[in-house]
Amino acid sequence: MNKSTLTEKQKKAIAVAGVVIFILLSLFLFWFVGRPMIRFAKQPELFRQWVEQRGIWGKAVFVGMVFLQVLVAIIPGEPLELAGGYAFGAFWGTLLCLIGAVLGSVAVFAFVRRFGQPLVEVFFSKEKLDSLRFLRSSPKRDALMWLVFTVPGTPKDLLCYFAGLTDLSWGKWLLIATIGRIPSIITSTVGGSAVNEQKYLFAVIVFAVTLLISGIGLLIYRAICRRHEAAKEKENDK
Repeated sequence: MNKSTLTEKQKKAIAVAGVVIFILLSLFLFWFVGRPMIRFAKQPELFRQWVEQRGIWGKAVFVGMVFLQVLVAIIPGEPLELAGGYAFGAFWGTLLCLIGAVLGSVAVFAFVRRFGQPLVEVFFSKEKLDSLRFLRSSPKRDALMWLVFTVPGTPKDLLCYFAGLTDLSWGKWLLIATIGRIPSIITSTVGGSAVNEQKYLFAVIVFAVTLLISGIGLLIYRAICRRHEAAKEKENDK
């Protein structure tokens, strides 16, 4: 066995070990941290009191919670964004959610670049990944990535992991992951802040508009996927 073959096997072994460790860590974090974290966030008044008692450290912990939610994709993000708006207000809630989400997006991008598709398939099926394969080859890839990432209602966790499989540059990814998250975050934090201020009618309006926009966004996302899938099938039939 020559040295190059041995080195290649070692690289594969390290990659497999890395994925296995990531899976075990994700399961551990979800079970012992993620579930209690979401239950805590679903009690907004208790959560607000908790962060107020800890001052700046409460904000830091919240950023870490959002970071964890992005990293462990099976943890839902909506309860945290609502709790952030309730506990910190619309401005600070949005800013803290955005910081945690961007840091999480950077970590995910780096992990996927290192370990590839096996890591992505820890959280998402091959079928879901195949539905986005047009983003790898489309000449309008960057614009499409921006569109589907910005519109509320699209599966941002899936897009976050998928982006690492493309040749998207770090600079473009940081821009998309930062600006693109703002619309969906701000609608949740504004709604949560309105509930805290007992502006219930305004909160209902915000949530209703958000639900409507998210529904439209999901339809747009599915239409884009179907159109590119149909175009791919037509091209293969030639």
